[in-house]
Amino acid sequence: MLQFLKLGGSLITDKDAAHTPRLEVIDRIALEIAKYTTSHPQDTLLLGHGSGSFGHVPAAKYGTRDGVLSDKDWSGFHEVWQEARELNQIVTSRLISAGLRSVSFSPAASVTPSSQQIISWNIEPIRSALGHHLLPVIYGDVAFDIALGGTILSTEDLFLYLAGKLHPSRILIAGIENGVWSDFPSNQHLLPTITPDTFADVQKALGGSQSKDVTGGMLSKVESMLELVQRNPDISIEIFSGIPVHSIYDGLCGKSQGTTIKSK
Repeated sequence: MLQFLKLGGSLITDKDAAHTPRLEVIDRIALEIAKYTTSHPQDTLLLGHGSGSFGHVPAAKYGTRDGVLSDKDWSGFHEVWQEARELNQIVTSRLISAGLRSVSFSPAASVTPSSQQIISWNIEPIRSALGHHLLPVIYGDVAFDIALGGTILSTEDLFLYLAGKLHPSRILIAGIENGVWSDFPSNQHLLPTITPDTFADVQKALGGSQSKDVTGGMLSKVESMLELVQRNPDISIEIFSGIPVHSIYDGLCGKSQGTTIKSK
C-alpha cells in the first residue's frame, strides 16, 4: 500500500516568525514515521512538506506565485528557492537522523508547469525510490513556468499530479488544525466529511490562513483535494492535526482523524 503524507508548513515551522523551524515537532514526527515503516515493511510512503515561515515570507514579498518577469522578480524567485531548499535540508536531515532512508526531490529541477498547471515531470526516479523502499521527499517550491516565467507549486499541486500517476490508497494532510472547521476561526464545529456534493454548503464557511500562505490557506487545500478525489475516486484524504503525540503514526496506520475528503 502506498500513502502520501504532507507535513504542513504551519506544523513544522512557526509561520508567524520568519525562518523558524519547529525542530522538536519535526524530530517527533520523524520518529513516528520511522516506527510506521518498521512495523509496516511492505507499505510505501511518499512524504511532502510545506515551506511555512521559510518560503512563504519572500514569496509574499515578491508575489512569486503570480508570475516572475522583472529582474527583481527573479531575485525573489531565487530567494524563495533558497528558503524552500533550506527547510527541506532541515527536514531531510532529521528524517535521516531517525533512521529513515529519505531522498529529496526538488520540484524546481524537474517539474514544468504552465499557468501553475503541471504539464511535465519525470517521476521515474520517484518510482524507483519507492520500489527500493526509500522515502522520497518532495516539497512546495518554485518552478519555471512556461506561461508565467516562474511560479510556486504547493505540495497539494504536486500531490494532485502524482496521485494520477502513482495511485496512492490514502493521502494524509497534517497541519495544526484538528481538521476543517465549518465556523473558522471560532473553531467549534469540525466537519467529519466533505464530498464534491457537500462542498457548496460549507464553502463560504471555510477560512484561509491566519498566517502568510501564498498558496491559499485551507480553502485552497480543500479545493485541490476535492479535485484530486474527483479525478481519483478510490482515494480518501484525511486533514488532521499533527500536533498530538502519535497522531502521525496513528494516521499512517489507518486511524481516521479530523476531516475526511472523499468522492462520495
